[in-house]
Amino acid sequence: MSHYDLIVLGAGSGNMLPGDDLRHLRTAIVEPDRFGGTCLNRGCIPTKMFVVAAEAASNARAATRLGVHATVDTVNWKEIRDRIFGRIDPLHEKALAYRRENGIDVYTEPARFIAPKTVLVGSEQLTADTFVVAAGSRPKLPPIPGLSDVPHHTSDTVMRIDEIPPSILIVGGGFIAAEFGHVFASFGSQVTIVQSGPRLLMAEDEQVSAAFTEAAAHRHRLFLEAQLTAVRPDGAGIAATVAGPAGEVDVHADLLLIATGRRPNTDLIDAAAGGLTLDEHGHVVTDKEYRTGVPGVWALGDIANHFQLKHMANAEVRVVAYNLQHPGAERGLTSTVAPHAVFTEPQIASVGLTEQDARARNVDHMVALRRYSDTAYGWALEDTTGFAKLLVDPTARALLGAHIFGPHAAILIQPLIQAMSLDQTVDQIARDVLYIHPALTELVEQALLEVPRP
Repeated sequence: MSHYDLIVLGAGSGNMLPGDDLRHLRTAIVEPDRFGGTCLNRGCIPTKMFVVAAEAASNARAATRLGVHATVDTVNWKEIRDRIFGRIDPLHEKALAYRRENGIDVYTEPARFIAPKTVLVGSEQLTADTFVVAAGSRPKLPPIPGLSDVPHHTSDTVMRIDEIPPSILIVGGGFIAAEFGHVFASFGSQVTIVQSGPRLLMAEDEQVSAAFTEAAAHRHRLFLEAQLTAVRPDGAGIAATVAGPAGEVDVHADLLLIATGRRPNTDLIDAAAGGLTLDEHGHVVTDKEYRTGVPGVWALGDIANHFQLKHMANAEVRVVAYNLQHPGAERGLTSTVAPHAVFTEPQIASVGLTEQDARARNVDHMVALRRYSDTAYGWALEDTTGFAKLLVDPTARALLGAHIFGPHAAILIQPLIQAMSLDQTVDQIARDVLYIHPALTELVEQALLEVPRP
């Protein structure tokens, strides 16, 4: 048995924890997969690198509206894939070597709790005064009849395939489905999406969700309020039976992508045996300072929250690092604002309440909306579908939520995130700040100016 001052389970955001301020602690990291976690190896970073390539192809084809008649001769999937993972894959060994060279023990076999503050790694028991559980999440597979008998992919594996499939069937209607639908359609695949709800991206503001569903219907074949009732081999691909409002339809595809969400890895580490309390979705329960119910055990990231956002996990690890150094003076996140973006086409960014949230909670609110087509740079883009939508408290005149649907949404929303984080009113950020003309940021300014004044 080996005893440590600190054991970190997971080397995604967890790998950010052991820094100079904690160098005095005898520390171990347990990571049975790859350093960098989901974000670096299977998530945020490689997907956005594919998205940039997809945007280059789709923008070239769409340039006709600007009078630029361009064509895409070839999309070399292997060249794109190998460029992306040629940069990413070497980072694991470098991170592993760096940690070991700097006095941290790294274990590369799976860990599972066998008692509070005791884990079994391979055949070795490890104990520690302090644990930080950051073991992440993994794709969730639905109970589709026949799924185990056919080749299928998740976001973990689909970016490593050898060629662009002529056709792809995507099951699910969330972030992953939207982004990979965009990538494969831009690269020439015929994309079919099967979504159990009436719209895609159901967690977004309903106006954004409806607008994206309409846009996606022009690019993909959509089955809404539908389920896969069976899948089976069909030549080199698969055949699926899709049951929806119009009855059953057989769909053939060369590749099947399951994008029905993710589940926390609490079962893999046997969190319950470690005395950790889990919520109804299997996440580790923590307080606002990220303490679990076991003294000396902390948890962060996908295993402990429902956001599934790397920027949230990064913020959490900074908080936990501070709290480990300041016992008795612990703190939580300084802001509870949790923004996100969906890097699809059109791009989407959101923060705070949606309009349906506000109605469901009986939150008094005003709505202001400004379209890209009403701005100078929107004219330059010839954008006819994009908009910014704001929800505002009519009394405090504070932003309750912001939602942008259109080009560069993830960048444009940032001043609104800052306003919500710093408790600035819509009048302050509309009238006390100069916005460059004719930059696209005028969309934000003009949306703010649309808020009715008292």
